[in-house]
Amino acid sequence: MHYIVGISIALFVVALLLNKKGKSTSDKILALWMLVCAIHLGSQYAYVEGYMLDFPFLFGIAITIPLTHGVFLFFYVASVTDQLPQSKVSTYLHFIPIALSYLYLIIYFFPLPTDEKAALIESKGEGHELFNIAMLGATMISGVVYVIWSIILLRRHEKNILDRFSRLENINLRWLQFLIFGLALVWAVVIFAQKDEYIFIGVVLFVILTGFFGIQQVDIYSHRTKRDLKIKAETSVIQNDEKYASSGLTKKTSVALYGQLIDQMENKKVYKQQELSISELAAKLDTHPNYLSQVINDNGGKKFFDFINGYRVEEFKKLVADPKNKKFTILSLAYDCGFNSKSSFNRYFKKATGLTPSQYINSSSTS
Repeated sequence: MHYIVGISIALFVVALLLNKKGKSTSDKILALWMLVCAIHLGSQYAYVEGYMLDFPFLFGIAITIPLTHGVFLFFYVASVTDQLPQSKVSTYLHFIPIALSYLYLIIYFFPLPTDEKAALIESKGEGHELFNIAMLGATMISGVVYVIWSIILLRRHEKNILDRFSRLENINLRWLQFLIFGLALVWAVVIFAQKDEYIFIGVVLFVILTGFFGIQQVDIYSHRTKRDLKIKAETSVIQNDEKYASSGLTKKTSVALYGQLIDQMENKKVYKQQELSISELAAKLDTHPNYLSQVINDNGGKKFFDFINGYRVEEFKKLVADPKNKKFTILSLAYDCGFNSKSSFNRYFKKATGLTPSQYINSSSTS
């Protein structure tokens, strides 16, 4: 019964994602992943229920599918966090084990008559023990490697977002954490239990929860400017700690760009734009987002997120100090400064000053 539930939900999710307006790359990857899961569950269901002989085209189709789940996880996480491989070669390398396994099946399994295929599956691949061992080892290694790799992508992203956005409310990483550790749990069952019944129950649960949360996932980078997308197509995003070592940005250029940045802050007050991102600010200064991030780090000693919100806090202090603004609520003044929610304003204000907004106003009025 659980197979039918898993297959139905997987196909339902595929239909929802394909009919979704403004599909992102991550939506397409998730749709393909759910389709593969449906095929995997369908093949196992046919085998368990004895329907395989009625559908001979299913013989062997799911043998290498376990190798794909880690790859799908990696590409989905990389897509959501904007860290997809930049070259085709890097992309193709992930599919080499899958291609080799299918090549083996094309040569030694698929050409066999249906009865011989059935006999091979019933005997658990007798005569092909080396291939079975290789597949099991590759599947286990793939699962562990891609889960760890995806965790690394997520940790890297957690650092990068502070350099790219001035607000984090719509950037929810819990979904990706759940996805990674959910698949890690399935792999733990594969490695330690090694029982198909438990494994596929885990897969069904994973499909249900992945489908439920995946179709609600918001594209983190959906508000990038066209200019930023063009830049990304031309230049790979620099993401390691030494990303500026060979950037070519001279000290003189850095100081000049920082001066232009301060002008945008103090005279044009661009920090009041609630959705401000480093891409949009870089476009105003006619520079690359990576260069601007370097300038803020080197000259301001801050991440983009802290740099922008620091200005917002200082603007709030100026507004509450003006008697003309006493008729306005704290929240309305916070919105005027560029904050877009009460929680984010309170959280960052206390981080910056050590006081809540109300405590700060009270202390200012009594001093």
